[in-house]
Amino acid sequence: MPARPPDDPLAPRFPFYVPSKGRAEIMMTSRVLTRMGIRHFVIAEPDQVAGYEAAAQRMGLAVDVLPLDMIYKARYELCDELGLTRSTGPGPARNFAWDHALAAGYDWHWVMDDNIRRFLRLNRNERVPTTSASIFRAMEDFVLRYRNIAMAGPQYFMWAPSRNPWPPFVKNTRIYSCNLIRNDVPFRWRGRYNEDTILSLDMLKASWCTVQFNAFLQHKTPTQLMRGGNTAEFYHAEGAAMPGSPYSTTGTLAKSQMLARVHPDVARVVHRYGRIHHHVDYGSFKHLPLLLRDGVDIPAGGNEYGMRLIVREQSK
Repeated sequence: MPARPPDDPLAPRFPFYVPSKGRAEIMMTSRVLTRMGIRHFVIAEPDQVAGYEAAAQRMGLAVDVLPLDMIYKARYELCDELGLTRSTGPGPARNFAWDHALAAGYDWHWVMDDNIRRFLRLNRNERVPTTSASIFRAMEDFVLRYRNIAMAGPQYFMWAPSRNPWPPFVKNTRIYSCNLIRNDVPFRWRGRYNEDTILSLDMLKASWCTVQFNAFLQHKTPTQLMRGGNTAEFYHAEGAAMPGSPYSTTGTLAKSQMLARVHPDVARVVHRYGRIHHHVDYGSFKHLPLLLRDGVDIPAGGNEYGMRLIVREQSK
């Protein structure tokens, strides 16, 4: 994978990884990253590598396919007693990505779900789709100002409606689906389910900070609506569908129960919107401050990172 241009102030600094399983014919996130000019790694299980390589070539994607070292599955901390009788989820591939970035000499890395439709910028209460890779550079530059941020990432598109005012970022909460991770922190992904929330809480309980950006958003396909991946192996396999709905009524029960079991002091199982969810109280972490690195001088004014708003006329 070619190195990032070191003198380009708008290019992302760190490598991108997309673990994927059973979705070679879709490769949604890879299509988005390719449109943004970002060459990236897709991590697939060895028996699926050829299929992903062929699909990437056919679709003209800027992808290097990495075979997952299956020892990461064998050694993964599942947080239950079921072993390999069920899918491990994407955690082992995410740990593989972490170590791969470390071995390549990077200080941070990006790892993201394979079902992201697009990225957006939220500005003046408008959610504007963007194909500018500089949104990732902007997030990288922000976290590098501080010495105690362990993880960051963009908010979900659907959780930042344009009718409400939003701060540019929120600190010390969960980071989902698109994660910028500092490589030297003493953590790894764990848990068969809800590994994003488990990792976020592991970091916060050790007094590290997380940053969720509202200024930049990800539009992700909702859980259970895209075939393959966890949809096939967890949610639909482990529960019955609700009448008239694509969702499983109980497919997320084990997921929520695991989180409540691993972090019982802040997490509990709830029933909302016709299905089972988890609820986490992040209030006890809000006091953790962001600590600037020595010598950091934050410039006055704004930096658009080369982005400009393009207004397209609507056809009559």
